[in-house]
Amino acid sequence: MSLISPGLAISALLATAYGAAFHLWRGGNLAALLRYFAAAWAGFALGQLMGWLGGWEFLMLGQVHVAEGTLGSVVLMMLAYWLIASPSQPTR
Repeated sequence: MSLISPGLAISALLATAYGAAFHLWRGGNLAALLRYFAAAWAGFALGQLMGWLGGWEFLMLGQVHVAEGTLGSVVLMMLAYWLIASPSQPTR
């Protein structure tokens, strides 16, 4: 009896790897790493949902929509980086 579905395990591993790789690339502290993990997980879930709702079957690994999940992760991690790196003062 499996405690976690294989699709969920693969999705979690991929999203975590994407978050860690993004953190290695862009740098930052522990708080930034946790934000990248959260963004990668949320983005992968949204990409997975979009792939499922759209009926797309491009680059699937079992039931996991790898391409859509990857795209969602990258978009949300870039957004998280942009929000973190944005200056708090408005420019003139």
